[in-house]
Amino acid sequence: MGAALLISSCSGESGGTAAPAPSAPSIAPTSSSAAQPSPSTSAAPATSSAAESTGGDAVDRYEAFMHAAGRQDLATVCEIAGPAAKQAEDQGMGPCEKTMPMAFQLISPAQKKALQTATVDRSKIKEGAKRVEIPARAVKASVKFTDSDLGDAVMENRGGKWYVVD
Repeated sequence: MGAALLISSCSGESGGTAAPAPSAPSIAPTSSSAAQPSPSTSAAPATSSAAESTGGDAVDRYEAFMHAAGRQDLATVCEIAGPAAKQAEDQGMGPCEKTMPMAFQLISPAQKKALQTATVDRSKIKEGAKRVEIPARAVKASVKFTDSDLGDAVMENRGGKWYVVD
């Protein structure tokens, strides 16, 4: 699937794709401040004093990321994957706004449609206070995604919001 591709496009790691094409870097969300600066140039905000969100919030945010990727919603994908995208940019991959459209092209139409309604089986995640690991096998979709298609995702709470960081 293209999610691993998306995540690797952001993080600078290569991921597999169901479509025969060269792998592209994955994207990861960047942290944002109240003004929400560009994911490729903003630094992570300090943890807020407000109550921290839960691992369930991380899953909801990851599902929003997958749905946005399925719709090729560049703004949402780059916002949620900002930290990983910044890491990839620092490694020479280019800004999320330039690399993600290439990654979207590597996702098949069937996979894009499946991503739009994909969900996460919460019983398969590894939840921590500030970090949630979502294995590819936890993703439920109308098409089968392999580990190399989707890849595992790591969500991190930064300033009260969850972002894809790996």
